[in-house]
Amino acid sequence: MNAGELSALQTTFRAAMASVATPVSIVTTIELFGQPYGTTVSAFSSLSMTPPMVLVSLDAGSSLLGMIERSGSFGLNVLAADQAELALRFANKSPGRFTNTEWAEECGAARLAGAAAWVGCAVADIVDGGDHRILLGNVTSVDVTDREPLTYHARTFGTHRRHVTAC
Repeated sequence: MNAGELSALQTTFRAAMASVATPVSIVTTIELFGQPYGTTVSAFSSLSMTPPMVLVSLDAGSSLLGMIERSGSFGLNVLAADQAELALRFANKSPGRFTNTEWAEECGAARLAGAAAWVGCAVADIVDGGDHRILLGNVTSVDVTDREPLTYHARTFGTHRRHVTAC
């Protein structure tokens, strides 16, 4: 197998993970001189209620990871269903992700306007996980709206729809 090629197990695992609907979020932090940074993620989860904690997975080579390690804080912007373009922009590694993006500083991170939910966190720990690192965050701020969340399933953006129940 050549470098960069996936094994049969990796290929099947990737297909299995594509069959799982996940929320789409943008993880942010603010570095020196108030400069915001962020990237799109789908690997995050609530971790604990006592104390309130989340976990977020970032590529071990991510420049954002180093910034979060230095700042000690990050924000989790759970995107709304109409924010797919924003998700794509922040998934791209090119500069200018925050150009024409409305945001405000909160808890040492960039809180994006229009998100379905916001979770501000202080880094509790960072754990190795294969080719990623897992941020464990103590929740310091939270806000939720009634907006439908953006989801990712079968390599396509969508949103959650409630089941209609018979009465």
